[in-house]
Amino acid sequence: MMQTIVVVDDHPIVRQGLIRLISSEPNLRVVGEAEDSDSALDVVRVEHPSLVLVDLSLKNSSGIELIKDIAALAPEAKVLVVSLHDESVYAERALRAGARGFVMKSEAIDDVLVAIKVVVSGGVYLSPSLKSELIDLQFSHQGSARATTGIESLSDRELEVLQLLGEGKGPGIIAQALNLSVKTVETYKSHLKQKLNLKDTTALVQYAVKFCLDKNL
Repeated sequence: MMQTIVVVDDHPIVRQGLIRLISSEPNLRVVGEAEDSDSALDVVRVEHPSLVLVDLSLKNSSGIELIKDIAALAPEAKVLVVSLHDESVYAERALRAGARGFVMKSEAIDDVLVAIKVVVSGGVYLSPSLKSELIDLQFSHQGSARATTGIESLSDRELEVLQLLGEGKGPGIIAQALNLSVKTVETYKSHLKQKLNLKDTTALVQYAVKFCLDKNL
């Protein structure tokens, strides 16, 4: 059966590479592409794809929020995240939002194709290392509630604000990127300082920069 796919990524070269990769498979067909959430939802609404490939960093929008929106708009469409973001930080959040798999762009081309085929067939794709990590977390607490400290304690939106702070974005740019008010961004910054036990905005920015550098190593 032919599986139809929409590719969502804010880098045209990456989109074209994924489209060529998918087009090499006889039972996979790309029916649309988009660089941001609004365009992606428009394509999904018209094409009713089997699968949507989503990057987490999109033009003026959030990949995590897009996953939630796709689940609400077209629950029959499966979502696979293909991203540069560190799977150890973002994969679990993506799955909670409704994604059926997570593959990093640094993985081999064959891994991306395997992930696509697993997800369109109804399975869930995670790398072997992430599967092992999640299993360890599941059993390490012997049924007790999982500790929520540091990065794990942050909401999806708080993590997005932290990411943008680490990229050197100011409150106004962050507000525009996430479609929030500047006041709301400042509120999120206050939450971040409290949850991460940071004394002031300077310490928060330093933490955010280190977070971005560490996850991109």
